[in-house]
Amino acid sequence: MFQRRGQLAVEVAPLAGELNQLLDMNREIVSRARAQVGNLAHALKTPLSVLLNEAGGDSGPLGEKIREQSAIMRDQLQHYLDRARAAARAAAIGNFTEVEPVLAAFTRTFEKIYRDRDIRFSLEIETPLRFRGEKQDLEEMVGNLIDNAGKWAASEVRIRVHAAPQFDHAPNQIDLIVDDDGPGLPDEKRIEATKRGRRLDETKPGSGLGLSIVVDLAGLYGGSFVLEDSPLGGLRARLTLPAL
Repeated sequence: MFQRRGQLAVEVAPLAGELNQLLDMNREIVSRARAQVGNLAHALKTPLSVLLNEAGGDSGPLGEKIREQSAIMRDQLQHYLDRARAAARAAAIGNFTEVEPVLAAFTRTFEKIYRDRDIRFSLEIETPLRFRGEKQDLEEMVGNLIDNAGKWAASEVRIRVHAAPQFDHAPNQIDLIVDDDGPGLPDEKRIEATKRGRRLDETKPGSGLGLSIVVDLAGLYGGSFVLEDSPLGGLRARLTLPAL
């Protein structure tokens, strides 16, 4: 028995060595990708800033058009740079994030932010659950969803996280659900709400990028994001992500 185990260990050792080399190579690729993204940001953002500054002194139609288009280019550049960074992180092997501390911190934060409106935030979570990805990306997605629910809620936001049902040996996944008791959103406007830059109500603060960022990040990790009817009477945001 012991001889067989020793033989098995010897046979597996080369495979383990190759796997470690693959992990090291993957980290190096991700590191280089991040550096290149940073270089691209520096190379393009500076000329755009110069254009904006030069156009600032021109009050005519040409100056206004340059400012408008330069601002659009800057926002698009930032959007795709953020997406590239997230893609590099999503491709990294071995990253994981404990879900409960992230959700608990956001719940406390938004309770304070929306205290004047007396919005109640509740959190129900199965522990331990771990997201197969970077903490920064989980925070970006969760923060956008809870903030959006808080803006529209009448009195309550309910956050629930649990392990998604498994079928046919599918990879482990997390279901993260955010419900609010606000006015909700008609079916025909839900797809529109997830498009980049679309704001369905100009009276609410924000850039219109929030839900589209959630869609992009979830897709990069092989997850999904949908808007549904909430049992609270408002909108339900359901985010499904890979888990360990």
